[in-house]
Amino acid sequence: MATVFSRDIGSKGASSVSITSLNSNIPPLGVPPEGKRSWFQRSPFVDKDAVATQPSVFDDPITAEKYHPRADWENVHRFDPLFRWTWRDEFRLVRKIDLYIIVWACIMFMALELDRANISQALTDNLLGNLKMTPNGTLQPGKYSVQTELPPRRATFAVGLQMDGPGSLDPNADQPMEPRGWQPGGFIPDIVLYLSYFYTHAELSIRLGFFWTAMSIADILSALFAYGLLHMRGIGGQAGWRWLFLIEGLLTLVIGSFSWLLMPAGPCQTASWFRGKKGWFTEQEEKIIVNRVLREDPSKSSMHNREPVTPKLLWQSLKDYDLWPIYILGLVFQIPMTPQSQYLTLILQGLGFNTFQTNLLTIPNTVLHIIAMIGLTYLSELTSQLTIVALLGQIWAFPFLVYMAVVDTSTTNRWVIWTVITLLLAYPNAHPIQVAWNSRNSNAVRSRTVSAACYNMFVQAGVIVSANIYRDGMSPFRKSHSTHAVLTPLALDDRPRYVRGNRQLLAIVCANIVIYGLVKVFYVQRNKKRDRKWTSMTEEQRLEYLSTTTDQGNKRLDFRFDH
Repeated sequence: MATVFSRDIGSKGASSVSITSLNSNIPPLGVPPEGKRSWFQRSPFVDKDAVATQPSVFDDPITAEKYHPRADWENVHRFDPLFRWTWRDEFRLVRKIDLYIIVWACIMFMALELDRANISQALTDNLLGNLKMTPNGTLQPGKYSVQTELPPRRATFAVGLQMDGPGSLDPNADQPMEPRGWQPGGFIPDIVLYLSYFYTHAELSIRLGFFWTAMSIADILSALFAYGLLHMRGIGGQAGWRWLFLIEGLLTLVIGSFSWLLMPAGPCQTASWFRGKKGWFTEQEEKIIVNRVLREDPSKSSMHNREPVTPKLLWQSLKDYDLWPIYILGLVFQIPMTPQSQYLTLILQGLGFNTFQTNLLTIPNTVLHIIAMIGLTYLSELTSQLTIVALLGQIWAFPFLVYMAVVDTSTTNRWVIWTVITLLLAYPNAHPIQVAWNSRNSNAVRSRTVSAACYNMFVQAGVIVSANIYRDGMSPFRKSHSTHAVLTPLALDDRPRYVRGNRQLLAIVCANIVIYGLVKVFYVQRNKKRDRKWTSMTEEQRLEYLSTTTDQGNKRLDFRFDH
């Protein structure tokens, strides 16, 4: 856990079934399982009927009061430091949470992504020519998302995620870019904070991996839908991309509307006329959810889910320099791969593939990307080396970017180029790792909700940067005898090889490798500095610090950063 104990509670390496706490009147505690890091891995050494309750600061009568949940926290009535449960109870409950919470969260994200991913498919149906647009002004929805990240953060705490989150799925088919940027504003930070109510840190990382897998699945579905819907060109006198936007937008509207009714405000607020009068969880299950989450991270009770983030709290979160390294990673880590993803359909058409071949050829890299991302997320929890594992995506991209920068792709077989780009885009994405990492290192609900929005703003800013690497230096339209302007490969000053752009991407990926190393050093040194202060204090001084300190969140001396 990120919060260190003021004194030793018990040996985490004990071989017995339980750990005896400091107070003999407190029931025995469970032994941490060996090797269990995700929902699909079950350690053979775990006795399912053994106590699963893990040691925490609540087991020391002296420190328990210092971390006790505030009286107005929405789940305080289920908090009980003496409550115990078994691994069998916990395994069964986590599967139930997965079914009720994470599955629909993934469906919501898929619906959102459908209305963003279809831009790429629409490009193959002459969207730019119909609207007299250039690639420079088309592939930048991120700039609109950046504008709308923080306002929803405050609205979420005023009306609740189950009211604010589904609103992000409201589609608009009339304006191709702005609504697609405004839509996700606040949605991803909402979901990250929401899932933290139900899952521990390790569980959240894995589930965020599947959450972003849902986005990749939506990309696959978008390509398949486009194959059929773009054939509707001419029906009603409309372009195929207009039908694509309309039909997928209606699907998003249905899912968003259903989400208003389905998503509860929290683990102890599931009862409703739609979800049932008794709710989804029994009293015992609610107590397990609340106590196991707080035992790992007591900071999750620092705000209730209707408390607004005031301007003062917002400013405190924004100036938290200990999270800036993760924000910087969010800005730069996807830039080396994003231009190829944004321009993939245009590149494939430039290689001679037709509209429908192009849409189908975008699927393999997405499938490989899913496998690599889940594997990377699992590896990060297995090794507990977040920075080093996240760096692997940059190392993966390096050889393919070298190839793109030095090889004359205009004379290379088109299938070779497609293979190289497909493997590049199949990189293991560290996004789920870094989102969960940002949440862990926030160590306060106030900071966690704002930092999630800030991180996503930097990610979207990185998308904006990426959209300006493959540049259009002149008008993309060639005069022709047809009534419609047609985008041609010769119209772009850096096409078809994108030599300048690929060299810039190669330089960025090299810089990213250095940045990841510096981030690792930063957090290691921050922890060492706190360790020196903490270990130099006597037990009485530590208890006095816990009683009198004004430090909050990740500024507390008893907090250690994950890295």
